[in-house]
Amino acid sequence: MAVYSMTGYASAQRGVATAGDDKDGPVRRLGLEIRAVNSRFLDLSFRLSDELRAQEPALRALLTQRLKRGKVEVRAFVDNDDSAALAEPSPRILQRVGAVQDAVRSWLPDARPLSVADALRLCANAGAPALDWSETAARAAEQALDDLVAARQREGERLAAMLQERIAQLRELARQAVPLVPQLVEQQRQRFMERWKEAMSLAEGAVVPEAAQDRALTEATAFAIRIDVAEEVTRLQSHLDEIARLLKKGGEVGKRLDFLIQELHREANTLGSKSAAMDLTRISVDMKVLIEQMREQVQNIE
Repeated sequence: MAVYSMTGYASAQRGVATAGDDKDGPVRRLGLEIRAVNSRFLDLSFRLSDELRAQEPALRALLTQRLKRGKVEVRAFVDNDDSAALAEPSPRILQRVGAVQDAVRSWLPDARPLSVADALRLCANAGAPALDWSETAARAAEQALDDLVAARQREGERLAAMLQERIAQLRELARQAVPLVPQLVEQQRQRFMERWKEAMSLAEGAVVPEAAQDRALTEATAFAIRIDVAEEVTRLQSHLDEIARLLKKGGEVGKRLDFLIQELHREANTLGSKSAAMDLTRISVDMKVLIEQMREQVQNIE
């Protein structure tokens, strides 16, 4: 199963002849656009022209079946083609429009007279037969949804590839961190031994050599426990394994990935807080940069 992004755009158009089977008659076009961005949940909003408001429940049900997360805006409108807009109205319709204008102005003398464009629009609406847009709107929505899902899948594949690259880089940083701890422990043990030897020489035999050496080894052991990052590295590797598994599985994995990214960030922070050398500090910083890049992209995954 593929990984899907939550961002995408798609549009579709459908034309409907208003003069029955007359192919040369006026055509009305339905245009539909779908825009989607990331969101924690599925958030649908509709901006429909007056003729299409009745189609909102059907459109909402269709989108809910296909989309699981994202802030999705649907815009749909109905327009006439140029031939319909410039069609010569019949005298009967013009007479009706003129009579309605006279009636309105008899009550509202300050009302603005109709322009030619106003009259053509009113005549077109008065002469146009009532159309059922349900089937046309459904077909346009299905086409736009197919294109949107395909676009989100392509973007999801790019996101998954980027995440896989970051996983490989994090694994390499973890591999570099593992051998640093024993080296630091040995260096610190040598420092403790040297300091205690200096202290013994200054004390002129007041401190028993065996006790001083035991104390130095104890301090070195405590230091080793404090800077040991084996547990953090193990957990980090485990989280990376799970992220790779989810990317391979696909589907609705965005929320689980977001949680795992938080856990990765926590382990990188802990590793940095235990750092006793510049090399470990650099590795921790590099890890956090990569994890932040992953977090930004994971927020776009459905």
